[in-house]
Amino acid sequence: MRTIGMSDYTVGEDCFDELPGALAEYGATKVAIIGGKRALAAALPGIETALAGTDVEILETRVYGTNSTRANIAKVVNSPACQEADVLIACGGGKALDTVKTAAIELKKIVFTVPTICSNCSAATAIAVVYNDDGSLEGYSYPNRPAHIFINPKIIAEAPAEYFWAGVGDALSKQPEVEYATSAGNLEHTAGLGLALAHTCSEPLFTYGVQGLEDVRQNLSTEAVKQIALDIVVNTGYVSNLTNQNDYYYNSSVAHAFYNATCSIPREGTYLHGEVVSLGVLVLFAYTGDTENLERYAAFNKEMGLPVTLEQVGLSESDIPALCEYAHATNEWKQGNPEPFTDEKFAAAIKAANTYGHTL
Repeated sequence: MRTIGMSDYTVGEDCFDELPGALAEYGATKVAIIGGKRALAAALPGIETALAGTDVEILETRVYGTNSTRANIAKVVNSPACQEADVLIACGGGKALDTVKTAAIELKKIVFTVPTICSNCSAATAIAVVYNDDGSLEGYSYPNRPAHIFINPKIIAEAPAEYFWAGVGDALSKQPEVEYATSAGNLEHTAGLGLALAHTCSEPLFTYGVQGLEDVRQNLSTEAVKQIALDIVVNTGYVSNLTNQNDYYYNSSVAHAFYNATCSIPREGTYLHGEVVSLGVLVLFAYTGDTENLERYAAFNKEMGLPVTLEQVGLSESDIPALCEYAHATNEWKQGNPEPFTDEKFAAAIKAANTYGHTL
């Protein structure tokens, strides 16, 4: 037996007007609001205005921390307000949302999400990333999908542009990773549906990405920003939920194996998830020998200012053996492929992608 749930979503600058009705659907009269400091500053005024005059009580607003670690998850779990709330409203980027979603597993709470940046698809997914205190990857948790997503393009447009930029980079991975992971065929209905939807993920990025990034840099809420936000949050999020089930995993592959491995390599500088994943996409195409898409996606990376070489994410070819070693521990190395990975092929792909990037 398999039950598939997809998040409801409301999009628009007036999206919070739907919040009281959405809470009423679940009989919710008590909420706790958790997020990043900047995210709460951006979202809380609209949420409070929407709930004013209703019977909904805000028990707590809480800054979650700065990363989705076990310590920060425990703070939410141990909060009396979060324990009492009917719904947890998570505001922020992927790390804030993943913290709340993971805490909600133990608390057995409904989660609404407010992505104040669209750096990844966490606002919609039934999967969350958990990091160790040192920033390295611990692994994944598997919460319920959020019940409702509130996407306000104005908040996203007024957030730091680097997160929008990195979100495009992360979303670039969804279509090619799912296409590769499912390439052995023999898919049952849910996985086949996920693959079909995955085919819709890349083109909006190519169509609206450059304009959307320029608009966000000017704090403009435009159609391009809205379309990118919907693609990152809804399209890729829904694909994630369809391609990540108990009996199969097609949600990510080489690009995320690459990213997750980089988390264990000490280096100077700070690099956003989607920034590094976008380089991993080029590694994926080198791995599969898809020269046409390697060139197309690399050209787009270059146009967007996303990385095309190892040096642009603080690495070099001398790190390739360590990347192979650390990739062994990733979920993607174990599951996200139609055939077993090999160190030799992975190493060659990293080198080939890097070499091609240096020609641009």
